[in-house]
Amino acid sequence: MAQEVRGVIAPGKNEPVRVETIVVPDPGPGEAVVKVQACGVCHTDLHYKQGGISDDFPFLLGHEAAGIVESVGEGVTDVAPGDFVILNWRAVCGNCRACLRGRPQYCFNTHNAEQKMTLASTGQELSPALGIGAFADKTLVAAGQCTKVDPTVSPAVAGLLGCGVMAGIGAAINTGNVGRGDTVAVIGCGGVGDAAIAGARLAGAARIIAVDIDDRKLEKALTMGATHTVNSKTSDAVEAIRELTGGFGADVVIEAVGRPETYKQAFYGRDLAGTVVLVGVPTPEMKLELPLLDVFGRGGSLKSSWYGDCLPSRDFPMLIDLHQQGRLDLGAFVTETVQLDEVEKAFERMHGGDVLRSVVVL
Repeated sequence: MAQEVRGVIAPGKNEPVRVETIVVPDPGPGEAVVKVQACGVCHTDLHYKQGGISDDFPFLLGHEAAGIVESVGEGVTDVAPGDFVILNWRAVCGNCRACLRGRPQYCFNTHNAEQKMTLASTGQELSPALGIGAFADKTLVAAGQCTKVDPTVSPAVAGLLGCGVMAGIGAAINTGNVGRGDTVAVIGCGGVGDAAIAGARLAGAARIIAVDIDDRKLEKALTMGATHTVNSKTSDAVEAIRELTGGFGADVVIEAVGRPETYKQAFYGRDLAGTVVLVGVPTPEMKLELPLLDVFGRGGSLKSSWYGDCLPSRDFPMLIDLHQQGRLDLGAFVTETVQLDEVEKAFERMHGGDVLRSVVVL
């Protein structure tokens, strides 16, 4: 039978979010109902609330989550009731051109649950954030969005791999191919940027330069693995990166802001044959202008990183294992835990730069 649970709804553009009763249907073929245990408050949820992604209101927010599979639909074999899972928004299809070429991390036919969750009061269909909608006691997803991991890990920690932390670590390891002895600069030291710093440290980078305009964030970046910091409000970021790399620029520069100004800093702050990785998410109206001769003359690679080019079935269990071994402190990303009815306040603290991650614990 369908269930009625609590969920955090964004009713309209820039309107305060509120907790409503929602209806979660029984899972259909290829679907699963997951009892959510924890869900991080991500900037992407704020973008949904602000109408920056689409206007398909009302949204059921939340996507950076972990929980227990409660029930599965017909044909589901990879997960079963009782499994502890991290939810992901890259349920690969296995049949598209990328999947058939052995590159499922680039799948362009990822899928979500076919059925819709609805508002109990009106029956109106909800649009789940990134096809997940996990600011709720329970949610309905495609079974492929459930990735089994070690059940002994804290849900508040595990869920962060569902989006921001995976995006940052993957930007360094998967997209940037950071190697031992490399120099790396990370521009923007929020949750994704700090995760990129942690990823660069895991990969063996010799020098990791954190760039931001907020000294609080730079101090935190040092605890995540940065070896040097640059406040780009008071210093020229490009010149500072070059000075710290013997005049050459960094081997890999990761842009975790998503703005033309900071992208240019990344472009000119890399070595001549270096790599730029864009993992910050720009808004639709942003434009980038670069002299084409500079693009040609500097060589190297200009890459975009979508979800850290991750493959959840490969990367989530591996990163959880590293956390359990004490080699990756995922707990360092959790600033505070909150309740469902505190999400609006968590957005305010995020916007003010007061937290790395707030996590809703259910």
